[in-house]
Amino acid sequence: MTNSTSATVHTVLRAEGFSCPSCVGKIEKQVSRLEGVSAVSVRFASARIEVDHDPAVASVDDIVAAVGRAGYTAAPAPF
Repeated sequence: MTNSTSATVHTVLRAEGFSCPSCVGKIEKQVSRLEGVSAVSVRFASARIEVDHDPAVASVDDIVAAVGRAGYTAAPAPF
């Protein structure tokens, strides 16, 4: 049985360490593996990572850790 009362939020992170467009796929793959993540979009030019997720299942810290497993550093963006 699934809980249908979950709320999806949109989180924007800033990443560091991008060196080529292939970094995008690595990050998207790691973050999309997290349970509770419904969408991931990585913008190479601006180093933004946009994630739609259920914070009760996948927290911002979980997403930052997933980006770290891909080999990059990320932090929540102030805007």
